[in-house]
Amino acid sequence: MNIQTNISPGAKIGTGTRVDPFVTIHSDVVIGQNCWIGPYVTIMDGSRIGNNCKIFPGAVVGAVPQDLKYNGENSLLEIGDNTTIREYCTLNRGTKAAMTTKIGSNCLLMAYTHVAHDCIVGDHVILANNVNLAGHITIEDHAILGGLVAVHQFVKVGAHAMIGGGSLVMKDVPPFAKAARDPLSYEGVNSIGLKRRGFSKEQVDRIHDIYRFMFIKHRNISKAIRDIQDNIPESEEKLQILNFISRSERGIMKGIRR
Repeated sequence: MNIQTNISPGAKIGTGTRVDPFVTIHSDVVIGQNCWIGPYVTIMDGSRIGNNCKIFPGAVVGAVPQDLKYNGENSLLEIGDNTTIREYCTLNRGTKAAMTTKIGSNCLLMAYTHVAHDCIVGDHVILANNVNLAGHITIEDHAILGGLVAVHQFVKVGAHAMIGGGSLVMKDVPPFAKAARDPLSYEGVNSIGLKRRGFSKEQVDRIHDIYRFMFIKHRNISKAIRDIQDNIPESEEKLQILNFISRSERGIMKGIRR
């Protein structure tokens, strides 16, 4: 550790973790084993970082929320194992609404990503350059958000979904789907991503069948759900999609626009 590095005596840093010069680490911080903290990183109170993480120069981890309702509560930012935080990311702690912002394991947050208060980001998530997440957003496992995507507060993005670069996400995006355009709309099933993750052809075909009812045959989600329940055999994928839609508070994105 370089003498120009400012590490509070109260910080807990695991064995094998390397801290480069000009890093600031506050007192109420826990960092796991075998991490790398690059130059000019600031890690603030309430940060909990797992093992084997890499944090690149200029990132600010665990800053207080950009929320006027925040009143100094001792909230947290939790980051799982094997996650990479690239240059100049800004990751905020939670507020009294949830008390914790969570970023999972094996994630990649590319440069200039912002994750606001009370977000929940699952495992194996990729947020490309300049993705901006407002507060209270849920991004489920294996989702990919392209560069310059902006997501409205309280939106949910389902597992294995993929959102094209430059999109404004105002509605929920269900699992396994691709989304893009303005306004955001269905662009098909994330077939290539699913096959790479071991989904069978039969599973992918079932998802295609479900979304034909939901986004191509019908414009009315309630009618689509009734037809899916009546005509599509039971499967884990069907259950996952219908459960996601039943929990949606902001509504589901639009179908294909011709």
